[in-house]
Amino acid sequence: MERHVFEVGGKTIHFAVEGSTGGTSFGLHLAADTIANNGRVLWASSDLPDGTRFSQLFSHLSLVESSRFHAMNFGGKFERAIDAMIEAVHGLPSVKLVVLDDWCDNTGRIPAQLVSQVSRLAKETGSEITLLLISKGSADASGKSEHPIVARGDKVMADAGFETWKMWRRKEGATRTIVAGEEILNVEIKDSGFHI
Repeated sequence: MERHVFEVGGKTIHFAVEGSTGGTSFGLHLAADTIANNGRVLWASSDLPDGTRFSQLFSHLSLVESSRFHAMNFGGKFERAIDAMIEAVHGLPSVKLVVLDDWCDNTGRIPAQLVSQVSRLAKETGSEITLLLISKGSADASGKSEHPIVARGDKVMADAGFETWKMWRRKEGATRTIVAGEEILNVEIKDSGFHI
């Protein structure tokens, strides 16, 4: 079982996850890969990633390399946070990944204003930078989806140019299923990241 390298270069991804299944760890996994490939990461959330989990996923990187991870808090107006992210994208060299973790409420409809702001961020980051938005998915109450969770705001996010990826916990064992575009992966989360 080897640590998986996800092909995300330049994509804009809306990653809908079942609660407490490792969405933040997925973002950190991509961040560690980006930094290992000489890129810089911008991370925004209402809470900083867990320190223990961060150090596990970044253990193969030096302190100098880890310093290319820049975290900021969403505190205050979302629009101002997006302004700060755009400024950092243009002001820092070699930004290759921008992550917004838990960027919207965990339930209900995603407000049009938030979609508008992340669309603006996507336009500013361009096609050279990967943009990952991590949010909680909803259980499929309709029974119409082929997957147990659905991405909230799926159509409006797709209209804004985002690919929808999903992740949920499998019934047996500690594995997860990730739907990454057309690809369906069964992964296990280990200290070092996601393994196929």
